[in-house]
Amino acid sequence: MSDTPEIPEAKDPFERLIALTIAILAVILSFVDNTGDNAKTDAIVKTTEAANRWAYYQSKSLKENLAETSATLLAALAPADPTTAKTKREEMTAEIARYKGEKQAIMEEAKALEKQSADSMSINDRADQASLLLQIAVVICSIAILVRWKAIFYLGLTCGIAGIAVSILAFRM
Repeated sequence: MSDTPEIPEAKDPFERLIALTIAILAVILSFVDNTGDNAKTDAIVKTTEAANRWAYYQSKSLKENLAETSATLLAALAPADPTTAKTKREEMTAEIARYKGEKQAIMEEAKALEKQSADSMSINDRADQASLLLQIAVVICSIAILVRWKAIFYLGLTCGIAGIAVSILAFRM
């Protein structure tokens, strides 16, 4: 004899309806969980990319600061060799302008990545809420089979419908 318990067969239409509802909710739950996991992974990647862009921005800021310091020093040394100092200072001024432009582009990229990360986290949060409602619905519907109360089944079904509605919001974000 096997130690594995048998799964009872749904005999009446009410039990079959609940079993079908649970199966449908479980399938939807798997899609919602997958969507949430993908959104969370995307948020982590975008956050890392944004941090990398901010580090690049900081390196450009340091280079800009060095160029400004060099331009200031060259201005102070101008009386000793005016032509060379003026040429070098103009080069440094051009470098400063270039760094400012590059920093602006890097900052815009970093902010866009941060927004994408926040959007992905919103999807993940919504998917988590939907997942919770769907899990509760499955449990309540399972209880409805045991106690055979239609009111409990309808409560589970209501939670399931709410979970589906919230998951649709997650998919549409």
